[in-house]
Amino acid sequence: MAPEVEAPGPLTELPPGPLLTLSHGAVSIDVAPQAGGRIAQIRVDGIEQLVGYGEYGSEAAIAWGSYTMVPWCGRVRDGRFAFAGKDYQLPRNLGGHAIHGWGFVLPWQVAAQSEHELELVLELPADERWPFGGRARQRIALEPRGLLLEMSVTAGERAMPVVFGWHPWFRKPERLEFEPTAMYPRDESHVATLPLVPPGPGPWDDCFVNTAPVVLHRAGQVLRLTSDCDHWVVYDGTAHSTCVEPQTGPADAFNLGSPQLQPGQQASAWYRMAWD
Repeated sequence: MAPEVEAPGPLTELPPGPLLTLSHGAVSIDVAPQAGGRIAQIRVDGIEQLVGYGEYGSEAAIAWGSYTMVPWCGRVRDGRFAFAGKDYQLPRNLGGHAIHGWGFVLPWQVAAQSEHELELVLELPADERWPFGGRARQRIALEPRGLLLEMSVTAGERAMPVVFGWHPWFRKPERLEFEPTAMYPRDESHVATLPLVPPGPGPWDDCFVNTAPVVLHRAGQVLRLTSDCDHWVVYDGTAHSTCVEPQTGPADAFNLGSPQLQPGQQASAWYRMAWD
């Protein structure tokens, strides 16, 4: 059973707490296990890559570092969905919807640590916040000029829907190379809908179908992003940041049709950041 924890909401201030620092070659990272198991900062050749806590007014849990979204990504419309013939109501925490799951606001436990790798685990809630339980695990592995992020989710004693991914707040690039094949249109509630449409012009806060690398150019560096996920959200509506978020399904996936896990079944995905 998950511990009884009162989780902060996405707009609640969430300081980093104690940090774990790892380095390898040109890359160093600060990880904040107590602040949603997020990466608080990435430095490559000494250049900071992420919007840090307290920068640009980004004290809110949703607005800094690079964190996991689990057991869902983006907004679940009105916090409501049906699964296995039963209706569920999640706590609504942003604009009347439920956003980004619980992984980014709950403390993670350190399962293993070595010179260049870190593994964190989270027992998902098994209460009104998320009645299905389950477990999430993330592995953070440093490379001489890169970072490999891996995540897995394992169902507990109950079958459950699941969509998961990553939400990095990159410092604003001078240029973004992104060529998705399709986009989920948003309605007046700012929630993804079907059918898919051709990608439209930015600025974006949208979910796309994409299998190509995404490339960011900033401060003389080239950052190449790849993943085995075929859904990506790009949010570039702020002047100081751009979020590039691979995930295993679309926003509002629980209502649009999401993957499911049977009891004890596991799903996994990876996300690589590589700097030229």
